[in-house]
Amino acid sequence: MAVILIVEDEVFIRQTAEWTIGDLGHTVLLAGDLAAALLHLSRSQQIDALFVDIRLSALALGGYDVANQAIKLQPGLRVLYTSGSPLTADMTEMFVGGGQFLQKPYSPAQLEYSVQELLH
Repeated sequence: MAVILIVEDEVFIRQTAEWTIGDLGHTVLLAGDLAAALLHLSRSQQIDALFVDIRLSALALGGYDVANQAIKLQPGLRVLYTSGSPLTADMTEMFVGGGQFLQKPYSPAQLEYSVQELLH
C-alpha cells in the first residue's frame, strides 16, 4: 500500500479524504498548509502520492507551491490536484508529478477511483 499526503485547508474535506483513502488501506499523512506539508515531506522516508487542493488559504498558487516543493524533495512523487474551480488549460500547465485532477465536490467513490488511477 502507498503513503499519501493530503494537503487540504478545510478540516471537514481533509477528514473525509483521510477516511476514504485510509479505507483503501493506504497510510495517510495530513497537512493543512504548505509548512505542515513540507514538514511531512522532509521527515518521511518515502511518500508515494500527494493529494493537494490547488487553492490553500485563499492563495491562488498554494497547492502548486506545495506540489513543486514536494517534487523537489521526493522526485518520484505522483500528484492528484483538486479544486472547486473548473479545470482550465492555465491550471494544467502548472501541474507536476503526473498532474491528475479531481473536481470538487467529489464523492468518496470518485476519490477512491482517482487515487487508484494515480497509483497505477
